[in-house]
Amino acid sequence: MLEFPIQMYDPKREYVSNKANIDQAIQTVLNHGIFINGPEIKELETKLALYTGAKYCISISNGTDALKIALLALGVGIDDEVITVAHTWISSAECISIINAKPVFIDIEPVTFNIDPAKIEAAITPRTRAIIAVSLYGQIPNMDEINVIAAKHGIPVIEDAAQSFGAKQGDKFSGNLSTIGTTSFFPSKPLGCYGDGGACFTNDEGLAKKIRAIKSHGGLERFKHEYIGLNGRLDTLQAGILLEKFKYFEETIEKRNRCAAYYTETLEPLVEKGFIQTPRVVGENRSAWAQYSLISKDKTTRDNLVEYLKKNGVNVAIFYPTPLHTQKCFENLGYKLGDLPVTEITCDTIFNLPCYAEITQEEQDYIVDLVFKFYLQ
Repeated sequence: MLEFPIQMYDPKREYVSNKANIDQAIQTVLNHGIFINGPEIKELETKLALYTGAKYCISISNGTDALKIALLALGVGIDDEVITVAHTWISSAECISIINAKPVFIDIEPVTFNIDPAKIEAAITPRTRAIIAVSLYGQIPNMDEINVIAAKHGIPVIEDAAQSFGAKQGDKFSGNLSTIGTTSFFPSKPLGCYGDGGACFTNDEGLAKKIRAIKSHGGLERFKHEYIGLNGRLDTLQAGILLEKFKYFEETIEKRNRCAAYYTETLEPLVEKGFIQTPRVVGENRSAWAQYSLISKDKTTRDNLVEYLKKNGVNVAIFYPTPLHTQKCFENLGYKLGDLPVTEITCDTIFNLPCYAEITQEEQDYIVDLVFKFYLQ
């Protein structure tokens, strides 16, 4: 029997289905009492590094701090430029501004909603110090092409993999596709903890040491501070929870993929009629399906459909309704509407359906039926 509202994501369901083991993981940390830098931290970092294939994983307090620390480790600072996108959560750009560097926004591809590699080179200037390529909604951009362009100009690449941990490009995992990969363990992410959490990945020993120092007040030894850093440590309780959830993480990714495939199959008649566009996974990518994103034919129709779904008990979302280059906090950069046309039309027409491992087919059928009724009634 359906329960309303159908949530965009419901972390309680996963907890209930694995309650005994998760409770035991939490109790183990409570018993040993090492809440900062406990043994679960090292174990988690080791297992996540092995999973991605990266030489080093450094756990971080959250995904935003992971991006900030990555930039600091690369030496990005005042008046440097960092190329990124405006169709993303604000962390991808605010981490640049907060260290007094300058975000340089470029447009996205209309199919994947990820950074358009063809737009990168024209945005590079002598002040460009990094590229932040966002793996949005769970799918990875064309990192091979991005890395070739970056290497040509001697620019490091950060993959903002906050939404794509568990995704793959060919046989390579998200997080291990560039100079530094960062991710988030926010509760709704494919691998989510019960608060904030994140990580950085790299194959560069020097960068790994610097990231590890910066996240702990700039020092690798207590009372000795080589860098100006911050308090960016993941707490041991969250590491314990993540270790338990990581045991069935591949199953979670498979279920998210089945959920997305079911939407795509059942909504195909509306695609054929031109009402909506379903997401497409390109090439040999495997998406982690942080979000299942549909495109409507115009903003008014999108807004009316979202309102209709919510009135009928479905908590759909719009990620993201307002592009970053038009937000007040970035008005000093001088962007205006029309500068990023693909980004702007995407923000006006995109909406997201609930897509996670624990959603039921009955719930999906109810959602799909509502979408059909909206367009065909």
